[in-house]
Amino acid sequence: MPLPVRLGVLMDPIDEIKPAKDSTLAMLLAAQARGWELHYFEQRHVWLRDGKAYGRLHPLTVRADLHDWYTLGEPRIAPLAELDALLMRKDPPFDTEYIYTTYVLERAEADGVLVVNRPQGLRDMNEKVYTAWFPECCAPTLITRDMDDMHAFLREHGRAVCKPLYGMGGRSIFVLDQGDKNANVVFETLTDYGTRYAIVQRYIPDIVTTGDSRVILVDGAPVPYALARIPSAADNRGNLAAGAKGVGRELDDRDRWLADRIGPALRERGMLFVGLDVIGGYVTEINVTSPTGIRELDKQFGCDIGGLLMDAIAKRLDARALRGAP
Repeated sequence: MPLPVRLGVLMDPIDEIKPAKDSTLAMLLAAQARGWELHYFEQRHVWLRDGKAYGRLHPLTVRADLHDWYTLGEPRIAPLAELDALLMRKDPPFDTEYIYTTYVLERAEADGVLVVNRPQGLRDMNEKVYTAWFPECCAPTLITRDMDDMHAFLREHGRAVCKPLYGMGGRSIFVLDQGDKNANVVFETLTDYGTRYAIVQRYIPDIVTTGDSRVILVDGAPVPYALARIPSAADNRGNLAAGAKGVGRELDDRDRWLADRIGPALRERGMLFVGLDVIGGYVTEINVTSPTGIRELDKQFGCDIGGLLMDAIAKRLDARALRGAP
């Protein structure tokens, strides 16, 4: 009998996740259901020695139990090359430590490990900036550290959304109207007085009625349903972490067009699990680090999105085996 797939997962501390909502846990449950071996480690558990990637690997068992969802075995030090595949699920911030971690994972990739998502792609595809590669899919967007240009953009469009380039979960997102006396301080804060890049996008009013939809791509292909995150009456942000309500819906023609434009480029670059944030038919972010939304869609529509990802990983591993490639 063939040996089970050895799957590693690099994530934030597993004891601190919310098991009812955590997409990484859904992936791990799907992998375990296939008989795969699970190995857990955190950012602090991996390193390079003489050009080789090593880790302190903890055998992992997971359960669909909201009170007791995992068991860790005794760790052992081993080359990451012992793994067949590795899920990189560390949440932002996308800081220098995150970048250094992708270097470690890239050395594991060089030794034959399938890393999902690919380390080079994680570095190259900043979730806000990478929208610039698909301007036809996006509302008017400015990425700059020049505060005068930000003011001019706000005057041009009347209302704008302003964000840092490194955050997640709705952190430090501002909505400004032309003439808002807070504009100066917002631009100063986001750019650190013109020394750091930030993003300004035209405000899309559909956020209030139809929300910020998460369209999930698995190996470049869209899941048939999106998770629309409707902001609360007291907030502008369509983020579940900021109190938005998640409502599932079927993809529409515009969603599929966006996926057809963006999905192939992501698949070609080894980005197997990606979340497009779509407001009013426009992509506002391309999430490649640790996209979420699996649990809500699985629950509402009876999907198995984690299973789709494991199928995509298995397909890539089989293709490697047929080529005889590492």
